[in-house]
Amino acid sequence: MNPIPVCENECVHDSVVCEVRERLLDEGEYLDLADLFKLFGDPTRLMILHALEQKELCVCDLAALLNLTKSAVSHQLKGLRLSNLVKFRREGQNVYYSLADGHVRAIIDIGLEHLHE
Repeated sequence: MNPIPVCENECVHDSVVCEVRERLLDEGEYLDLADLFKLFGDPTRLMILHALEQKELCVCDLAALLNLTKSAVSHQLKGLRLSNLVKFRREGQNVYYSLADGHVRAIIDIGLEHLHE
């Protein structure tokens, strides 16, 4: 196994460090971003999001598609909805879910593209 390459001598480029430091966000924003990415860290949620990328689906459809209980799907959808990753609409007694916006689709697509490189 090759060691991780590191600098051979101590040399801090102060101007570069200052420039980058000015562009960094507040710590709270990184915590929020980490929480967002945690939602993408669960295979069940990813399957739900990928399914919703294909077509708008109701809880019953998702449960049948993923071989899960409606309760399990609803639990996952609640977290996804609270994080603004999915949205829903009512049609009579049915509730249909879809991706919240193109950003969610892009995150999934970029992740899959990277995985398949």
